[in-house]
Amino acid sequence: MFRVGIDLGGTKIEGIVLRGAAEVVARQRIATPAGDYAATVAAVAALVAALEREVGVRELPVGIGHPGAISPFTGLIKNANSTCLNDRPLKADLEAALGREARMANDADCLALSESQADGAAAGAACVFAVILGTGVGGGIVIDGKLRAGPNAIAGEWGHNPLPWPRADWHEVPGPLGWDGRHGSIEDWCSGVALARDHREVSGENLRGEEVVARAEAGNATGIATLARYEDRLARALASVINLLDPDVIVLGGGLSRVARLYQTVPQLWRAWVFSDQVATRLLPATHGDSSGVRGAAWLWPLAEPDQTRNPRT
Repeated sequence: MFRVGIDLGGTKIEGIVLRGAAEVVARQRIATPAGDYAATVAAVAALVAALEREVGVRELPVGIGHPGAISPFTGLIKNANSTCLNDRPLKADLEAALGREARMANDADCLALSESQADGAAAGAACVFAVILGTGVGGGIVIDGKLRAGPNAIAGEWGHNPLPWPRADWHEVPGPLGWDGRHGSIEDWCSGVALARDHREVSGENLRGEEVVARAEAGNATGIATLARYEDRLARALASVINLLDPDVIVLGGGLSRVARLYQTVPQLWRAWVFSDQVATRLLPATHGDSSGVRGAAWLWPLAEPDQTRNPRT
């Protein structure tokens, strides 16, 4: 049983063919056509065709993780930080290009779905909140093994809430202006871009986020201070999720999820903000790392369904 998963990102498009529950039998990556909607649709269709040629099976079920969400009211993409996708009928256009149904979900939803499977970080958890800490900040929710989308298709979009309990001594009010037109959103404090911006504004050093982390890990004082501010903000942001959702597990994905110290420091810091005597919620890295989202996209077709709903051809 084969399923195709596609992770449509701002800079790359990754595709896999998943056999059974977890065996990846084909994988390819291509660059995302920058700012070109029509070329992006064509690139996804070409990648699916290339993966099918590699495994020698055609017309496989296709699941696609993408930025933003599909509006249940218009069928158009909304809230995507890859802005060329917004207000476009991406699902309809991809299905026309593929010649079949495509199941689609937000990229953070796909992360949550992947990590809630039997081989994921949150295996067996009743409630999972998955976070992407990358160029942007996204979130996805799985409850009792089922992805939660919500009537507005925005479940888990915590990154566009204000940073809670803002600190005047760190100049967190009103906060930076984000691409969504709002000041001080969690995304504009907790993304990789935000980490680099905060370091530049405080220290004057123009470094990428990963360079700031490397400086901190090497004992550099300004790097340590920047990372400490980041951890405090992330702890406050996640505490607000715990107060609302009370998840069993929070899984981190995206580039900043590779910062090992987050898993010790952030749970210590969030205790001050979680409305409970103790906090049992676990903070864990995604077991499948950068490949988790594309696996979750394939899982938009549960194992019991593809043979019932499609007739793949060799």
